[in-house]
Amino acid sequence: MYSKSNRILIGVVIIVCVVGGVMVFQSTYAKSTTNQSHTNSPNYPENKNGQTYGSSADATSPEAEPELVSAIGVDGTAGYVLKKDLDGELPKSPEEAIAIQNSRSPDGRDIPLFDVDGETVIGVFHVGGK
Repeated sequence: MYSKSNRILIGVVIIVCVVGGVMVFQSTYAKSTTNQSHTNSPNYPENKNGQTYGSSADATSPEAEPELVSAIGVDGTAGYVLKKDLDGELPKSPEEAIAIQNSRSPDGRDIPLFDVDGETVIGVFHVGGK
């Protein structure tokens, strides 16, 4: 059928093609994951106090959310809530997380709804509960 040298040559060609294909795939994969990890965070505007404001829906991660998150108050008023108020107390351990969860009211809680200045309270926003 094929001589020994032809079989060796065919084997080498196959190995080179497989290795080349793997290298191209890895290079393409690396470029695509690099591009995904550098997605542009939204460029939120700042109020007179230097606080960023806007919709959290535009954020690429919780860390990229604005300091003032747009919200609709219980009476339909449009305004902003402080991200730190919205997030609430953050636990430092699993035990603390359980304690915080157990101490929360099943009806939720109210936090202030601010104007874009982050100072003027214009209403109430309800977090959690029913």
